[in-house]
Amino acid sequence: MTIKLAVFDCDGTLVDGQASICEAMEIAFQTADLPPPDRHDIRRIVGLSLPQALGHLAPDASGRQRAAAVDAYKDAFRTSRLEGRLQEPLFQGIKPLLDRLLAADWTLAVATGKSDRGLYSCLMMHGLSDHFVSCQTADRHPSKPHPDMLHAAIEEVGASVADAVMIGDTTFDIEMAKAAGVRPIGVDWGYHTPAELTGAGAEAIAASPSHLGDILI
Repeated sequence: MTIKLAVFDCDGTLVDGQASICEAMEIAFQTADLPPPDRHDIRRIVGLSLPQALGHLAPDASGRQRAAAVDAYKDAFRTSRLEGRLQEPLFQGIKPLLDRLLAADWTLAVATGKSDRGLYSCLMMHGLSDHFVSCQTADRHPSKPHPDMLHAAIEEVGASVADAVMIGDTTFDIEMAKAAGVRPIGVDWGYHTPAELTGAGAEAIAASPSHLGDILI
């Protein structure tokens, strides 16, 4: 039996976590005695694993400063979650899209730069834990655009590369899909522009979750 696998990025594709990401990153830089990055620059690196994101934002930082920033970011995000201040709303139309794909016999997975704890907390908050049969995170894989997360998801569900798609809002997602030989699909409601996604090799750009469903079904 053919297994159709749709792998989703999380931040910028399923949820809009930019406010909380920017706040935590600013705290991290302050703790590490680094000049605060522009919020536009922070949004540009959403999707990368944390150490790689910091490398882009603070290329001249010392190893000590980067380690301090990583720890401070994790602490800030955890505190925000525990205090109920974390903002990660689902993009409008995502839940109906996921239900529509499941009804059409798609198997769903996530590949994200989040940690295990961050992803599972996010999915649980939105009642989506049971929607995804494979959850690949930065805790167990190299950062995007390395294809390891996609390879793991495909192997875990027993799909083939030819029957898998990667759906994301950044060039990191598109480049990861191409590196894995998976069909790359971009969405235009996230953190990189449609022109950038097309330039990276996206074969289609969804204008809305409903449009994404039309592309896949």
